[in-house]
Amino acid sequence: MRSLLFRLDSMRMTFLAPYFAALILFASATDLLADEGFTEIFDGKSLKGWTLLGKKGDGYGVKNGILYCAKGGGGNLLSDEVYDDFVLRFEFRLTPGGNNGVAIRAPFQSGSLAYQGMEIQILDDTAEKYANLLPAQYHGSIYKVVAAKRGALNPVGEWNHEEIRVQGAYVKVILNDEVIVDADLTSVSDPKTLKEHPGIKNKKGRIGFLGHNDFVEFRHIRIRRLE
Repeated sequence: MRSLLFRLDSMRMTFLAPYFAALILFASATDLLADEGFTEIFDGKSLKGWTLLGKKGDGYGVKNGILYCAKGGGGNLLSDEVYDDFVLRFEFRLTPGGNNGVAIRAPFQSGSLAYQGMEIQILDDTAEKYANLLPAQYHGSIYKVVAAKRGALNPVGEWNHEEIRVQGAYVKVILNDEVIVDADLTSVSDPKTLKEHPGIKNKKGRIGFLGHNDFVEFRHIRIRRLE
């Protein structure tokens, strides 16, 4: 009986194999279509196309197709290209208490770009040391300008995928397929915020990664310019 069941299972798997193969091909094609029009801006081997300003410690490095901010290192790793409207996609992985940021429409300079440009937070929201931050300081937020919805981060140590869409005055952040920011920057009216963050009115600038001494990893960094 056991031998007969084994033969039946083998026949079933042989019959279904073409369907499984078709599903795999369909999924691959879907992934390719999803990234149609996107350009890889990190080659997985070097920092070609990027410039590090205000280097701290060992700054940034590349290993096994991963861009990483070194522990105790950082600085502003900025794209050589200038972008206005775009969709940026990437994956990131945090360590406990990890802190970094994505610069958008930023000037080519060292120092904090959360003010002269904009910074989308990359942060381990679960860390106890961050328990009392302002709402607009948690992951995905436009730093101290627009608060992101919380709860979409994968557990620390797992990869997350994120999309940042910047078009005119609109900024949308999608984390693990969940919209966590959908902002119209023209609605920002607080005088103090406008004075401290002139960068929210920038029409174009660099994108980049803003290291804050913590080990954080990035991969599959790609961008599509918008008309």
